[in-house]
Amino acid sequence: MCYNNDMKYKSDKGAHAIYSIQFHLVFCVKYRKKVLCGKIAERLREITVRIAEQFDIEIIEQNTDMDHIHIVFSSKPQIQASKFVNSLKGVSSRLLRKEFPELKKMLWSNSFWSQSYFIASAGEVGLDVLKKYVEEQGYEQEDTKNQEKE
Repeated sequence: MCYNNDMKYKSDKGAHAIYSIQFHLVFCVKYRKKVLCGKIAERLREITVRIAEQFDIEIIEQNTDMDHIHIVFSSKPQIQASKFVNSLKGVSSRLLRKEFPELKKMLWSNSFWSQSYFIASAGEVGLDVLKKYVEEQGYEQEDTKNQEKE
């Protein structure tokens, strides 16, 4: 990992890019059933790590509440976050329902997760810091030019 001293990004390198891309993902159990506890929650975290590895995604942090999961992850630019999310939801649903048959009594359909999810970009610097940094670009060059003219 590289570290950009100006903006304090923890970044990765690809063949043609340096990047720092993080997301915050949340999705809920269908009907908001409170089933994510104990061994089920533990197994879900294991599944999440395994699926993320297959997508070359790094899980930065994850935790469950009784009826939803929060995942903070970093990604390469070429990864489609929606494909990762759909795969994660599909595989985890199938495996959890298979490994924990008691879930069938709590969830009436073949779905484990609600259809929707929340995802947001989560940068390492605040938006206000980034805006100020961009605003200030070019001022140093202009000051240097003005000094050269004097």
